Amino acid sequence: MENQRVFTLSQVLQHKSEKDCWLVINGRVLDVTKFFEEHPGGKEVLMEVAGKDATKEFDAIGHSKGAQNLVLKYQVGVLEGVTVEEVGGKEHVTGMESKTQEMSGFVVKEDPKAISEIFYEFFLPLLVATSYFGYRFLTREESQS
Repeated sequence: MENQRVFTLSQVLQHKSEKDCWLVINGRVLDVTKFFEEHPGGKEVLMEVAGKDATKEFDAIGHSKGAQNLVLKYQVGVLEGVTVEEVGGKEHVTGMESKTQEMSGFVVKEDPKAISEIFYEFFLPLLVATSYFGYRFLTREESQS
């Protein structure tokens, strides 16, 4: 690990095309250009994080051990200011503290399609049922009179 090339995030950012795609995972700089065809999520997923630190996205998916080992195959260096060490069989990354605080939560998007689906799935059947029972009630009352 001592002879690894060191890159800055701005250098990684210059490699964000389909012909030259780099990203950072756990302080390791990866050239994933040749991995596009193999990636189960497709190249679009990789292109979304091209030239960026994709550690959070990588960890959020819950990749298998095999996928985690592929990181080493495509590694071309390390991010400047980061030390990656193997400690007890697990990698330990130091010097990669977040410079911004983040907040997690749910985002509710207002989708016009969802509103129409609510109408068709709930209110339309309710309207039909009310009309049916109203018609039955009115015709029953008239026939008994």
